This record gives sequence, structure tokens and C-alpha cells, in this order.
Amino acid sequence: MKIAQLILSKNDFELLQNHLNLSTKLSEFNKKKLSMELKTARVLKSEDMPGDVVSENSYVEIEDTESGQKYNFILVSPNKADYKTNKLSVLAPIGVALLGYRPGIVVDWEMPTGLRTFRIVSVKRTTELESEQ
Repeated sequence: MKIAQLILSKNDFELLQNHLNLSTKLSEFNKKKLSMELKTARVLKSEDMPGDVVSENSYVEIEDTESGQKYNFILVSPNKADYKTNKLSVLAPIGVALLGYRPGIVVDWEMPTGLRTFRIVSVKRTTELESEQ
């Protein structure tokens, strides 16, 4: 299976690298997957990041490939996470799984409820959303 290359800002790369090295919550499956992805990641300056790549402050729509259920949320820094307003931490399991990917990519990630597969439907920067309103 070909793994899509992550495209990460320097900040997101360092965040994931630290999470990989320090987290005791990552399963062995997720540790191996994230480690492989980070080794081949393309790291860019924040200002050079494409707008359709999942990063901190991205509005993301994903679909569970098994159930077809769609989820919408904004990925934020851990201190700004608020489940009630659909603001999820970039270090939440789904945040770690999606960082660096584009729409159309299918991602397997082991969640607390087991291995899940999600397809990224759309990605927008929150600054883009704010300018549309």
C-alpha cells in the first residue's frame, strides 16, 4: 500500500515529532505509522503551506468509510480545544491522523474504539472561512 506523503508546516512537524517521542497514549500501530510518515514528510514554512492541507486552524470534513457518517470540525492547538464548538485538538487521535493530508486521501488510524478508516472530504483554513463570512 502506497502511503501518501505528509505536507507539514515546521510547527506541525515538530508538534507531531514531540507527540511521537513523548506520548504514552499512541498505540504501537499508530507509532509505527506516524514514525514512517514523519520520515518522508515534506516540511514547509507556514506561509508556503497549501490551503487544502490539513494543519492547525483547518476546518476539516471527513467521512467514516465504513458507516458513511460525516464529521466536521476545526483543528486547534490543545489549549483551544472545545468539543462543544467542534474545536478538536491537533493532538486528539483524529487530529494526529489527519495532519498533513489533502482531500481525497483515505487514512487508517487506531482510535480508542479500534481501527477506523476516514476519507478527507474537504479542508479550508479558518482564515479563509472568516474572509467568506
